[in-house]
Amino acid sequence: MLIEISYRDGKSSDALDQRIRDTLTQTLGHLADRLTRLEVHLGDENAAKQGPNDKRCLVEARPKGLDPIVVETFGSDYYDTVGEAAGKLRRALGRRFDKLDA
Repeated sequence: MLIEISYRDGKSSDALDQRIRDTLTQTLGHLADRLTRLEVHLGDENAAKQGPNDKRCLVEARPKGLDPIVVETFGSDYYDTVGEAAGKLRRALGRRFDKLDA
């Protein structure tokens, strides 16, 4: 399972990249053989201004042979939004795979 990370503002961090990979691997690792790629898109919705829920995380999962699934979360920092997105994606993929397996 390939994990691609992109930042809308271009301000990446090795620590954040590793945390994203670790979070997604821990949360979705049991589905790795059914996924080809995860694309993570991060952005700050209001740039230099501070505010609640201004960090956006969009994760697109590419299941093998199926249409992609996209989840989106907003929060006050990237670490929280990535964790929430991983949980949402685990539930969405679980529902889709459960239907297919039934």
